[in-house]
Amino acid sequence: MPDILTAVRRFVVEEFLPDVTPQELDPDLDLLDEGVIDSLGLLKVIAWIESTYDIDTDEVDLDPDAFRSVAAIGAFVESVSPARPEAA
Repeated sequence: MPDILTAVRRFVVEEFLPDVTPQELDPDLDLLDEGVIDSLGLLKVIAWIESTYDIDTDEVDLDPDAFRSVAAIGAFVESVSPARPEAA
């Protein structure tokens, strides 16, 4: 999941926190309660997940808690992504 977290963190910073570096963004910061992401921003995050990870969000349960933090978004992506073969 580290690559997913890095990508999510980078996206959130680029789209919503331009004055913060990805390293400064706490992966557990509540993005919704802190006002980093609003309802329109949430739609942007979902669209980014769909295009970046080829996930059809119409086919999964979208719980707002899955988008509260970088860590939660990463866990959501990992849980709904198609299984990847283990590296040999």
